[in-house]
Amino acid sequence: MAGARKPVVEVRRSQRRRRTVSAYRDGERVVVLIPDQFSRAEESEWVDRMLARLEAREGRLARSDDELFDRATRLRSLYLVEYGDRALPSSVRWVTNQNGRWGSCTPADRTIRISHRIQDMPDWVIDYVLLHELAHLIVPSHNARFWALVGRYPKAERARGYLEGVAAAGGPLTD
Repeated sequence: MAGARKPVVEVRRSQRRRRTVSAYRDGERVVVLIPDQFSRAEESEWVDRMLARLEAREGRLARSDDELFDRATRLRSLYLVEYGDRALPSSVRWVTNQNGRWGSCTPADRTIRISHRIQDMPDWVIDYVLLHELAHLIVPSHNARFWALVGRYPKAERARGYLEGVAAAGGPLTD
């Protein structure tokens, strides 16, 4: 972020922490947790490193609806090209009101909504969720034909496993 002010940083040292460093945003302040035995130079190095990581993560979270639509269009051309405009959504957008599912599709108006909860997940997981919803434009149900379309994505099983792990750790979500 060019020209952005460096946030207020609070460093918390812990005698119980041995090697790990973590950071989180608390309002306008960033809290960095480090081992007590770190030198001032190590502290400074890790504060800078963790600020960069937070900024990168927050950049991923700022993904736009336009970028999401472009991703969906790219996935359509890679995996559903023979369906032409049938696999082309009218809109694709991030939403904050879907806490019970990763994404949803309304075939009647060709809209796709993707939960903001996956914005910071790996790109291959986001692509899987998008392709899943694109497949619903062709096959509304979760039948064998639908799963065959989704299965064209090379990382489909891996992404399903990832999402099942996230759901198991944080509570139930459905597709």
